[in-house]
Amino acid sequence: GVSHILTLVLQELSLLCKRDVNGVGMLYDLLRSRWLQALLKIYECLQHYLGKRPAPVTLQARALSHEVVELLREAPQSGEIKELRRLLRSPHFKAALLSAHDTVAQKDFEPTLPPLPDNIPENEEAMRIVCLVKNNQPLGATIKRHEITGDITVARVIHGGLADRSGLLYAGDKLVEVNGVPVEGLEPEQVINIL
Repeated sequence: GVSHILTLVLQELSLLCKRDVNGVGMLYDLLRSRWLQALLKIYECLQHYLGKRPAPVTLQARALSHEVVELLREAPQSGEIKELRRLLRSPHFKAALLSAHDTVAQKDFEPTLPPLPDNIPENEEAMRIVCLVKNNQPLGATIKRHEITGDITVARVIHGGLADRSGLLYAGDKLVEVNGVPVEGLEPEQVINIL
């Protein structure tokens, strides 16, 4: 993950340092590099997601409810306390609401990517796994068949579209698989239907 990216950054810096004595060109090239821009967009998206993601206050609401009922038993018995104890002990509240809360609170709903294979050769082309979630909106990119290789590639990324805002797809990127379906040998129209 991050250590691999840092290794790539160091390799890039060492190559750029040899070309540029003052460092201005190196810094310019580094800041304009597609991989750094994509990395920064991913970081911003993750920070935005983490800032908005609600987290449960407790994973064990049923146990906490039982503890509150016991504490209320020892408190002076007013009408409000009796009503609260009755609500907290009701089967609908305990079985349905609290049980559902605990089930959801203990699940991990984060997307998971398949592990990368261990046997990738050193000279292998870099491959990115991109996950874009479309909510009834167009992808914002066009595809075509490469004239020489026959690969399906991204022809154009439309400014302001989902692909552009994500920073994960670029013109010229080769598509290998879409939604788990290999695209080798498919026509661009067939790939569009999968997208």
